[in-house]
Amino acid sequence: MTTANVTELPAPGRRPPRRPSPALPRLGAYLLIALGAFLTVAPFYFMFVFATHTRSDIFQLPPPLWFGSNLGENYASLLERLPFWRSLWNSLYLAVLTTVTTLFFCTLAGYAFAMYSFKGREVLFGLVLATLLIPSTLNIVPFALIMQALGWIDQPRALWVPGMASAFGIFLMRQYIGSSIPRELVEAARIDGATEFGIFRRVIVPLTGPAMATLGLVTFVQSWNGFLGPLIIFRSAETYTAPLALRTLQSVANTDWGALMCGVALTVVPLLILFALASRQLIEGLTAGSTKG
Repeated sequence: MTTANVTELPAPGRRPPRRPSPALPRLGAYLLIALGAFLTVAPFYFMFVFATHTRSDIFQLPPPLWFGSNLGENYASLLERLPFWRSLWNSLYLAVLTTVTTLFFCTLAGYAFAMYSFKGREVLFGLVLATLLIPSTLNIVPFALIMQALGWIDQPRALWVPGMASAFGIFLMRQYIGSSIPRELVEAARIDGATEFGIFRRVIVPLTGPAMATLGLVTFVQSWNGFLGPLIIFRSAETYTAPLALRTLQSVANTDWGALMCGVALTVVPLLILFALASRQLIEGLTAGSTKG
């Protein structure tokens, strides 16, 4: 018998060492996930709770933990102080236009970078990615001066026209198309006589659904929650988006926090519904191309 086959037995009177239970690390991971979920959901919960209470109730200690009966009064105060539904429509109009144009141009550019070989392609793509390194705050003054020179102040096109193609969107669509759509499929469509735009419309667009859903959701949320751009461009209350209009409710001395929370809650509800409907496509789009095989 070789020494490799000899099983080492514990010494008499000694217990074998206890191995840590695999359930303990798993329990710790579950506790961390539960804590992260609580920290994520708690602000939304208190926002909806505070929307149903008066200002005095919100600032009492401890704060209210359950819904109150002041929702109707807060909603009436919200409509009395500002044209809320007009502002919400402005946000929807701007977000939809920005999302549709971004999807079209970013998918078109991503298709070109992924499927076409032309001189300077990598250099041009590198320049596109380099724009992600520029802080957005550096563009405030040039952006305002250009829009003023064009006469686009107080016009929604001042926000959705410059945002028609984003570096992140081009990068996302290029990576997805290059990793998920075979080049042979495009060549076969060309052999069949399809035009270049016909290939894009009939082959590329139907196969990029998850990536387009991800880009569309991210773009819509960014436009819907945008504050700095509308603050620079819009000057009249009729053109205010919802975040900008809700900001006018705040004052140093007398802020109606119940009405403000009611408006914020009504503004967040469409985003929650959108995330609930598109969460699966969002995950598929973000994980597409991460593995090959």
